[in-house]
Amino acid sequence: MNVYGLEHVEAASRDRPLLLVANHRSFFDMYAVSTVLFRNTSWRKQLFFPVRGRFFYDSIPGLLVNLIMGWWSMYPPFFASGEKPLLEERAFDRYSFRVLTELCKNGAGNVIGFHPEGTRNKGPDPYSFLPAQPGIGKLIKDAAPQVIPVFIAGLGNDLPKQVLGNWRGGDKIRIHFGQQLDLSEYLAKKDQARTYVEISKFVMSKISELAEQDRRRQE
Repeated sequence: MNVYGLEHVEAASRDRPLLLVANHRSFFDMYAVSTVLFRNTSWRKQLFFPVRGRFFYDSIPGLLVNLIMGWWSMYPPFFASGEKPLLEERAFDRYSFRVLTELCKNGAGNVIGFHPEGTRNKGPDPYSFLPAQPGIGKLIKDAAPQVIPVFIAGLGNDLPKQVLGNWRGGDKIRIHFGQQLDLSEYLAKKDQARTYVEISKFVMSKISELAEQDRRRQE
């Protein structure tokens, strides 16, 4: 595992929540990021990773993964999915978003991992991205946390292959942490959907810049 830019995380305030916004290509993206943080930083922290509740909260395997691999850090859960989510699912998701906003707004040592793309990008190009969803823009506008972009490469979704790669070779896992984002321009704008979209696109552009840094290192 090669890690770059960890000094940007170290430079963040310990008194305010820190939102890590990362690309999403593997089930294990945030596990790798949390491993880096726990192994290389000593300050007190609480990790939170919002997840799809249908697996991590509605199934025995999901609960075990959340407990054993995540120590219940996969929180809060969101349940609405598909074209016609149930009314109670939408109501619960609104509650979860309020909880997530509070975690991003208040709490010394809170570290929240978030994927702006909303779902995994399954394409073959590790430097391509899905469009950012406006939810990350609304979260940042409402909570105004510290925001650091992260680019992750070298991870796949085949766990045995990923583990065996430590001995058999293969792509290195690369994690790039960027500088804390200056979002003051967007936070001063009107609280509306257009602003959320602008923030989302800006965040993804910064993740893309880290991707280009990685691409140059691999050449």
